[in-house]
Amino acid sequence: MAPPGGSPRLVLLFSGKRKSGKDFVTEALQSRLGADVCAVLRLSSPLKEQYAQEHSLDFQRLLDASTYKEAYRRDMILWGEKKRQADPGFFCRKIVEGVSQPVWLVSDTRRMSDIQWFREAYGAVTQTVRVVALEQSRQQRGWVFTPGVDDGESECGLDNFGDFDWVIENHGDEQRLEEQLENLVEFVHSRL
Repeated sequence: MAPPGGSPRLVLLFSGKRKSGKDFVTEALQSRLGADVCAVLRLSSPLKEQYAQEHSLDFQRLLDASTYKEAYRRDMILWGEKKRQADPGFFCRKIVEGVSQPVWLVSDTRRMSDIQWFREAYGAVTQTVRVVALEQSRQQRGWVFTPGVDDGESECGLDNFGDFDWVIENHGDEQRLEEQLENLVEFVHSRL
């Protein structure tokens, strides 16, 4: 059975550690490509929405980078893992529902099962993008190592994937980042 979303021309699956800049990079790409061409999809959004409903929490506050979200992060991760064990494609199917843009940027791919689902559903139009940042850069953005989070599957599940189609270095060098984004934009345009 085909997934409930449209037929994208390109699906870019972004992964990286917390505070590496995944959201920054996907939002920068969307601003260059336009929201009519490019949709930013977040696997964590349906997870957070369902978690908030089941635990009587404020869904909107779970979406931002607040201490509110951080207070629930570990339990939310465990809850999400149980959902994925029961149905590995549950959150993937949720985020593609009704998406009509030809380019999809999945901003928070964290597991092999996410990559496998998109590759099985969309085949050759699926590409992987790893956003990397030095630990020092991540710390400057507010990252602090949290046991049970930063050493868990949600942060380390793709560390040994090793076969990314693209690697974006986001160490704080704006000119270098801009060059990499332009290369990716050119590639996206070649697929439209």
